[in-house]
Amino acid sequence: MSPSRTMDQTSLQTLLLVMPLLCYSTNQARLNGSPSRSQFFKRESVSLICEEDDSSAGWTFMRNTSRETRAECGANWGKSSSSLCNMSYMDPQDSGVYWCESTEGSTSNSITITVTGGAVILQSPVLPVMEGHNVSLHCQTKRPPSKLPADFYKDGSLIRTEPTGHMTIHHVTKSDEGLYKCHISSHGESPPSWIYVTEKPSTTPPPTSTRSSSTSASSASSSSLQPVVWSVPLICTVVLLVLLVLLVRLYVQRKLKADEVQTGEDCYITYMDVEILHHKYQQQPTRRSTGFPPATEVIYSSLKSDSTPSHQ
Repeated sequence: MSPSRTMDQTSLQTLLLVMPLLCYSTNQARLNGSPSRSQFFKRESVSLICEEDDSSAGWTFMRNTSRETRAECGANWGKSSSSLCNMSYMDPQDSGVYWCESTEGSTSNSITITVTGGAVILQSPVLPVMEGHNVSLHCQTKRPPSKLPADFYKDGSLIRTEPTGHMTIHHVTKSDEGLYKCHISSHGESPPSWIYVTEKPSTTPPPTSTRSSSTSASSASSSSLQPVVWSVPLICTVVLLVLLVLLVRLYVQRKLKADEVQTGEDCYITYMDVEILHHKYQQQPTRRSTGFPPATEVIYSSLKSDSTPSHQ
């Protein structure tokens, strides 16, 4: 088989192995924290919640920190219970990325948790914020009073100073996405936290004047979104079937090619040890002689099949 055909077959086999990972690694659970914020003081506690679509999927809590990778809740950190993972008396070494993972390999969204031993934290949302919504930031001290004047920074630049340590960003856009921190005089500065902003869905129900029409529009919108939800597994299934058919066709072509080569090697026959038996012509008794010469009967026997063609 040619190198190009071998490469095509190898590529198809690789795609067949990778496609299930691409198709079934979509988010089927939503990870959140209680309290739902990204920064915590040392020795605080938090409960991670995996909001499952399928309770039989067998979701577990995982994390990556500076000291461990893909560590499961209940092994060396936290206490797992049903769809919860409780972390008590957190330490700065618990800072890292957390997510849910099923036994089939599907993963949830990830959240970043920062634990500080300092005196100031920035209370910011741990989950992404949708465009058009408001975001509340609170610069908090470990000990009262907590409503002190604070400076708020984005990407290292001062935004403004709030007298009560509380700042609200109205109608956020993608331009508001970035790294935020705060500073309180005589107390210190908080660790930075990234605020994510997601785009607003492009399809929205048309405006209506009555309650009934609004309800029907909402139902229509939900119905129209349902095929989109199912389109990903459907497309993946179709692609896998196409790849499987192509792989089978390559295998059949390879088999036929091998058979042709084998047949071509066996088709060269040399006429060796051919015995030609001459039989005397026996003239039938007739009144007149035909005058024809005696006929020679040739019989081919003991034919040998040689796979190597003879060269003359």
